[in-house]
Amino acid sequence: MSDYWKSSWSGEDGGPKRRQIATNVSIPRITNSKQLEVVSRDALAMTMPIVGPDDELFLQRVMPGLDSVAWVEKIHPLTLETIIQSEQLAGGPMWPGGMAAHANGSLYVVFGNHAHRLSTDLAVLASCELPRVRPYNSFVILPSGHIATKDFSGPLPGQPNGTAMDNTELLILDPEDLRIVARLELAEPSIARLSADGNNIYVVGDHSLIRVIWNGESLSVDETFNARYRTLEGQTFGWDTVITDDDAWFLDNGEGTQLFTGSFRGVGISTAPLHLVRVNKQTGHVTLTEICGLPNGIVANPPVVDTKRQIVVGFDSGNGVISGFDYDEDSVTLRWSHEQNHACHMLLLPETGQIITADYRPELGCEQVVVLDITTGAEVARVSTTSPIQSAVFPAIGPRGDIYWCSMTTITRISVR
Repeated sequence: MSDYWKSSWSGEDGGPKRRQIATNVSIPRITNSKQLEVVSRDALAMTMPIVGPDDELFLQRVMPGLDSVAWVEKIHPLTLETIIQSEQLAGGPMWPGGMAAHANGSLYVVFGNHAHRLSTDLAVLASCELPRVRPYNSFVILPSGHIATKDFSGPLPGQPNGTAMDNTELLILDPEDLRIVARLELAEPSIARLSADGNNIYVVGDHSLIRVIWNGESLSVDETFNARYRTLEGQTFGWDTVITDDDAWFLDNGEGTQLFTGSFRGVGISTAPLHLVRVNKQTGHVTLTEICGLPNGIVANPPVVDTKRQIVVGFDSGNGVISGFDYDEDSVTLRWSHEQNHACHMLLLPETGQIITADYRPELGCEQVVVLDITTGAEVARVSTTSPIQSAVFPAIGPRGDIYWCSMTTITRISVR
């Protein structure tokens, strides 16, 4: 078996390390807004697009509610119109979930407490109900082809802060029939999505970064890896982690994201400043670096790390700040910072040293997509989408270099001329 289909964007964040880089495609240097052509379409309750076999574009959507369902659409890569749609897929408690294209040619969806395997014509090939009655927060595909998923420990949409959280359980599913082949309850709750580096699975617990080893038959916690990041009064739990050769990177102060009401501005409750968290993969050493030094910050998504230039970019959605940092083996230092209402996953264009970000502009009634130079933070180009809310979900890059930008209301195609 193998892991992801080798398309430009076969899973969220471009793969299990969450590097947010496309595969087998490059985008030319963007120099101004006139270079960008924009098409938007309404698509309520959308989570992510991916690119599957034959370079076809698929969209995961959900129907919110206490017993919500999901479905998948194959959409036209230029007009964004639906070509075909799957049947409704059993879900459960609401959290966005995820989708990926497997090297075996199938699509996989994890949503609510169910997992599904679909063909590329969107016929259901297998389904299973997962053991805990809570959302399972997406998945990663391991080199063996197995599916690694876990339950989401945090409060559900609309629930109050401080809701009791249970420890998370990691599951390994067989890709053929989705039966559970291994399971392991961890010592902490976890809200963030999984990341993986080969057979090492990284779980951001609510106090520690945990490394779990998959040996092809069973799961075990790496007891030599001790990475406790939550050590300050007023600090809250971290979100998804980006894996590079030497480090794992994520952002803390995630508590309160379930109270999203179209924007994260002013939603944060953490009294400690929001941090960029760096964990050395060999030693477990943790470094905390403030994004802007303000209280009441909040995030729901990962930073982006440019290993070529050794620059990492993080953000604080509660205070509307985005910051770039230089890093070397020993230090992380501020390079640039400015105000910008960014909340979603970013895209990194490593060839040109540019990142694709967002800026929610309620005074304009929309969210804008903003291209930044990663070395200076300078704005290169800006275009408006028709999304009336701030995006907290996933973009993608298509096989022609088109950017697909998503919020929970809208999908936008941005082509670079």
